Amino acid sequence: MPLSEQEQRLLEEMERNLYRNDADFVHAVGGVRGRRPNYRAIVLGVLLAVAGVGALIAGVALQLLIVGVIGFALMFAGVLVAITPSKRGGISAAPADPTASSGARQSSGSFMDRLNERWDRRQEGRD
Repeated sequence: MPLSEQEQRLLEEMERNLYRNDADFVHAVGGVRGRRPNYRAIVLGVLLAVAGVGALIAGVALQLLIVGVIGFALMFAGVLVAITPSKRGGISAAPADPTASSGARQSSGSFMDRLNERWDRRQEGRD
């Protein structure tokens, strides 16, 4: 069911406010969007997981506990390799308001001070 025009405008307004008010969050979450999947790691992870399943089944069939444990460890490692994002080649999304993120990085106060400053900036924007 498509959104009505009013709902689309409201959604766009909410998105603009998110980009304007919480650039750090957008930068942290939006960085994943530009990354391409690492197919080599996915294939390696799937192969490890399949080998782990085979070893687990062989361990159960042969009633060898160590083979089953090794099979489980291989499966777990394979899944981790397949779902872990790559560190290289990532294109991070630039924040919509560069002054907001640079101001947050330059403040040398404590965590609570920075949260209070962000809260104050948001409240000033709503008035």
